[in-house]
Amino acid sequence: MKKVLLRISVLLCFFISQSCTSPEAKRRLAIAAEMETHMKSEILDKWYPLAVDTVFGGFLSSFTYDFKPTGDQDKMIVTQARHTWSNSKAAGLYPNEKQFLSNANHGFRFLRDVMWDKKFGGFYTLVDRQGNVKNGDSTKTAYGNAFAIFALAAYFKASGDTSALTLAKKAFAWLEKGSHDAKLLGYFQHLKRDGTPIIRPVNTPVGSDLGYKDQNSSIHLLEAFTELYQVWPDSLIKVRLNEMLVLIRDTIVTPKGSLTLFLLPDWTPVTFKDSSRQTILNNARLDHISFGHDVETAFLMIEASEVLGLENDTLTYRMAKKMTDHALLNGWDDSIGGFYDEGYYFKGEPGITIIRDSKNWWAQAEGMNTLLLMAELYPTDDLHYMEKFEKQWNYCNTQLIDHEFGDWYAGGLDKQPEMKTALKGHIWKANYHQLRSLMHCVERLKRK
Repeated sequence: MKKVLLRISVLLCFFISQSCTSPEAKRRLAIAAEMETHMKSEILDKWYPLAVDTVFGGFLSSFTYDFKPTGDQDKMIVTQARHTWSNSKAAGLYPNEKQFLSNANHGFRFLRDVMWDKKFGGFYTLVDRQGNVKNGDSTKTAYGNAFAIFALAAYFKASGDTSALTLAKKAFAWLEKGSHDAKLLGYFQHLKRDGTPIIRPVNTPVGSDLGYKDQNSSIHLLEAFTELYQVWPDSLIKVRLNEMLVLIRDTIVTPKGSLTLFLLPDWTPVTFKDSSRQTILNNARLDHISFGHDVETAFLMIEASEVLGLENDTLTYRMAKKMTDHALLNGWDDSIGGFYDEGYYFKGEPGITIIRDSKNWWAQAEGMNTLLLMAELYPTDDLHYMEKFEKQWNYCNTQLIDHEFGDWYAGGLDKQPEMKTALKGHIWKANYHQLRSLMHCVERLKRK
């Protein structure tokens, strides 16, 4: 009799809790459930163990639209690190599925044994499938080494393997010795094999970014140091993390709320704004507004501020909101959702001009994550972040997620229908952006 009463009591509690749950809360939990199912069955289960290279180590990079390995399978430090990071995070999400930690260890060993330069230190940028440095090019980047640190810190957290943390410390020290600019702060992106910065030669083509500092390496160094500081709260890491946060927020972000893409070593912006329209368009790779990077950076700055434990950091939060709002007001497709890829403020013309209206997959993932973060921070704001988040999730679900073969198309089908049969994976496309976004979104949706 007591067992029957106990069951009745449990059922009553369940039904009461369900009836007391607000429609908004139910909607949040429903979206979280959709995202979790997608994350596991259409991302992680599609990529792994398929991408694990059991012959030469590391991960395969290139896959057709229907997930068949293709091409020469070159291995870039960024892709290898991102796969290692993804499996490390998946190991925490699904502790009963041992393959993820095993995959992460597999990736770590490739980073340590193949991609780390045992003579000069630092991680090589690109090797072939067998692990030979590609085309004899041993130059390195701060960006690539940042992602290696990012992955090593995540793997150490998941596994407790101190050799991974040791390698992360060595990589940080290597960047500190050569890449860090002790005088003007920040980090040089392009590095010789020994880690010394490559000075831009006078005859460098105008369209080349060689020798410039840049926002992309800066924001991912910020991200890497955020991950590393959580497992190694070293005083110098704290200084550099704060340095990058302030530098990005106060120098690289423009007064309008967008990022300067490339900069001279003294942080003077590289811009073609006073040139002809055609010259600007010809050099748009170096000088445009990247809405995807802007919304991504908004999240990364707040994440860094919170990990640093900064109290009443209104300046960072205000700038992150400004960046998000600028992207929404100038680069957002309000009809069906999605952030456009590129815009520009042409001199003498009112407002902003969209110069590339495609919708890259990674920008949409980053936008989704940041919109939900803003909805949490500013629930009554006039821009209605929660509504836009839901529209963005619907956009991703209908225009980017491949429900037949898995993962995401490289671009939204509303603008690039040809992406339906484009490569599903290559050295610049794995699952890091979409997985990171979904992880954070699910966590936020469930906790409120």
